[in-house]
Amino acid sequence: QVQLVESGGGLVQAGGSMRLSCAASGRTFSLYVMGWFRQAPGKEREFVAAISSSGGSTNYKDSVKGRLTISRDNAKNTVYLQMNSLKPEDTADYYCAARGSGYYLSMGIRDYDYWGQGTQVTVSS
Repeated sequence: QVQLVESGGGLVQAGGSMRLSCAASGRTFSLYVMGWFRQAPGKEREFVAAISSSGGSTNYKDSVKGRLTISRDNAKNTVYLQMNSLKPEDTADYYCAARGSGYYLSMGIRDYDYWGQGTQVTVSS
């Protein structure tokens, strides 16, 4: 079992940057594939990015490639999402998630077993 707590959300102007953090409890964090998802008002939750347990491999939603970067620090039990060149359409609640088993950097919500409570990101135009 792992508990996840996101932080770092807030209000930013279009073109700005923001870094989200997700702190995990437990001693097995380094074994989990980690992902970031987001949910905009009135829309379904969608995949944003995923990172392998070692941090050596990543996977991104096409529309965020080159602007958002996922990383992790296993010594700190933390995964990050660096967001640059933000757009109003990036406005959403952002959630981190952990896969309890498996190594594939899945984009599927159902493949992730543990979820944080979310942090709100608002990008103004």
